[in-house]
Amino acid sequence: MPVVDVAVSGGISKAHYLVTGSGPGLVLVHGTGATGQVNWGPLIEALSDRYTIVAPDLPGAGETRDPGGPITLHDMVAHVVAAARDAGLERFHLAGHSLGAVVATATAGLHPDLVDSLTLHAGWVRADAQMAFQFELWKELVRTDPAAMARMLLLTAMGKDTLRSWDRTAFDQAAAAFTGLLEGDRAQDGFARLSEANATIDLTGLLPDVTAPTLIISSADDRIVFPHHQLELADGIPHARLLRVPGGHGLPGENPELLTAKVAEHLARVA
Repeated sequence: MPVVDVAVSGGISKAHYLVTGSGPGLVLVHGTGATGQVNWGPLIEALSDRYTIVAPDLPGAGETRDPGGPITLHDMVAHVVAAARDAGLERFHLAGHSLGAVVATATAGLHPDLVDSLTLHAGWVRADAQMAFQFELWKELVRTDPAAMARMLLLTAMGKDTLRSWDRTAFDQAAAAFTGLLEGDRAQDGFARLSEANATIDLTGLLPDVTAPTLIISSADDRIVFPHHQLELADGIPHARLLRVPGGHGLPGENPELLTAKVAEHLARVA
């Protein structure tokens, strides 16, 4: 993976990013504890014949090595912009999942001249009391019992229909995969710091500055970022379109075909 130096609040971050494909730029931003490949693998495979796809690892995630300490919204936006520019993209389409949707929104608000379109899944404007409580629990659990954190994340991320369809083997396999994302002190520390960042983000002042055509995708059974948060995003971003789909917060893993289709449709509509 290419690496680019990014100036952040704590010093210099060595930001790793995936780049593949050819055509107009499409930058993909992952959620807490994931990477671009984890959240967007099927979409990358499906669209790399039409787009130059760039997927940065945010500070505290994947292969990126940041200075440590608190992670700010501006730090994460800086990683997105630096990766896109280092990959040679002057302008780009932008898509984000969960925390990635928040970072993508902030990028579009702070750098409207760079963003041709915006697609957001499971985003929010600011954490309410329930979300802040949840992220505090994540931060505590990942440091004390990462396996329990992974199991809880699994049970809340997947939609009810998916969970009902699984047998015990499927649960064990999925739990092992989630646990694997949290293996090692660096991964756990990064997850905890990103969880802390989740609770402090507030996009309110940036929403009116988003000029890119925006699609907001809301999963009906999202129990991590409840659907009313996507409605608030749609109300705040000028001319945004809200699309409700079945499934849970973990739609990128639960039904990647659906998410890929909706992103591709929005890109085609913009073109």
